[in-house]
Amino acid sequence: MSQIPKILITLGIVMIIAGLIWQIGGKYISLGKLPGDILIKRGNTTFYFPIVTSIIVSIVLSLLFFIIGRLR
Repeated sequence: MSQIPKILITLGIVMIIAGLIWQIGGKYISLGKLPGDILIKRGNTTFYFPIVTSIIVSIVLSLLFFIIGRLR
């Protein structure tokens, strides 16, 4: 039981850092508006699915978790 608070604190810190990087990096990297992302506008309805952005985020997270797993 004593590990859960430590894990939650660590996840919170990681999320804060990721949010700050996203906020600052958003000015330079337009993540979410990449070529290949699906955008459909019809009348008053807009459908947006960031498929390429999702793939890139998945690859980056997979590499990050692979490196962290190797270091343990």
